[in-house]
Amino acid sequence: MLAVADDVRRRTLAHLPSALGRMIYLASTRDYNNGLYYHQGLASRYSEAAACEALADCHRESFHELLGTSLEDLVQQLQAYAESSGAITTNFVAAWKELAPYRVAVPVGTDPLAADFVFSNLKVALAIFETRLNPRWPASPE
Repeated sequence: MLAVADDVRRRTLAHLPSALGRMIYLASTRDYNNGLYYHQGLASRYSEAAACEALADCHRESFHELLGTSLEDLVQQLQAYAESSGAITTNFVAAWKELAPYRVAVPVGTDPLAADFVFSNLKVALAIFETRLNPRWPASPE
């Protein structure tokens, strides 16, 4: 399993520069009906079971990395993720505020308190990001 997880980290996750992007990507490899992860390339090189476990392990790692991320870094990760999504930034912010897609991106079995902490930080980071897009007050004269 360690070789499979290392493969995921080197070949795929190395191209995703932020813990937020990695967490969301890894969540997208999970079947929401059964909680199992699947990646055709990994499954063909190793086995479905090994691929599933490696993806789950990497998903937990990315989530735990987010737990220790500063708010400012989280704002930067959110901005970079929004820009990489190809969506119009204001539409991205509106969708994230309304749909809160990050709620389904946490690993299965995550401690509810840890999940709530990350959700809260993401809400605050999103509000800061939105404020930076549309400042409400003009800059003060210097």
